[in-house]
Amino acid sequence: MKVLILGGTGTIGTAVTTELTRHGHNVIGLSRSVTSDQTLLQLGATPYRGDLRKPDHWAHLVREVDGLIQLATTFDDDMAAVDTRAITEILRRAAQRETPLRLLYTGGCWLYGATGNSVASETRPLRPIESFAWMTKNGQSLANAAQISAAILHPAMVYHQDGGVFARFIQQAQDGDPIEVWGSISTRWPLVHRDDLAVAYRMVLEDSNLTGSFNVSTEDGTSVGDIVAEISKRHSHKAGYLVRNLKHVVAKHGNWAEGPTLDQQMSAEKIRRLCGWSPRHAQFQNAVF
Repeated sequence: MKVLILGGTGTIGTAVTTELTRHGHNVIGLSRSVTSDQTLLQLGATPYRGDLRKPDHWAHLVREVDGLIQLATTFDDDMAAVDTRAITEILRRAAQRETPLRLLYTGGCWLYGATGNSVASETRPLRPIESFAWMTKNGQSLANAAQISAAILHPAMVYHQDGGVFARFIQQAQDGDPIEVWGSISTRWPLVHRDDLAVAYRMVLEDSNLTGSFNVSTEDGTSVGDIVAEISKRHSHKAGYLVRNLKHVVAKHGNWAEGPTLDQQMSAEKIRRLCGWSPRHAQFQNAVF
């Protein structure tokens, strides 16, 4: 397939780009800099100079590719408006196609809100945190479009060999500082390794019959306490941890910081059953990070 990827040099995007090119797909990656150009070339993709904020400069590619993966977000105050403009332009161009565009849109576990002792499947109503509520609207617009075959992937908390969601904990452990926990030590996070997530993106992309939502988690819910304990053990960390409440982390980091405080569990049974997705990293304790 000829695939346009938005966010192909990001934390998740580099793994997805690598996975696609390794399996023979022709990947075009949106790029804003020479550095991103070089990264995409090293991953086997073709860079296309453009800015997510200016979709009129690159959206003509929607009519030239077989598939599109949206992994990009600015993480600035304008991220909702930027994504909405991009999706609006994609929809306009897709309507001009003779055949449906295969499109994967990225949501996330935070769109379910806190689940507590319940394990969220794709049938659970979405109750997103305010900072990312726009994702539900844009995802629904894609799902309803006539000339788009859309699937929405909800990744769990993503870790990888360089840390990912564990990175802040790892840095604090290496510095000998108390590990800062947001919310509660008993908070549960659904987890997925970046490489396993990339395989899920490829598998769903390749089957245009797979539409709707797909959760992607390897571990339904792992306590932050277990994560902190594992990182402390690996780094011989003796400084313990301290807990920051929701009010503190939101005031310091912004409204998005509510996400890591959510007590969540999320099942990926659907993608395992329909795609045969079988992740290699079954437990984070056995992974390199």
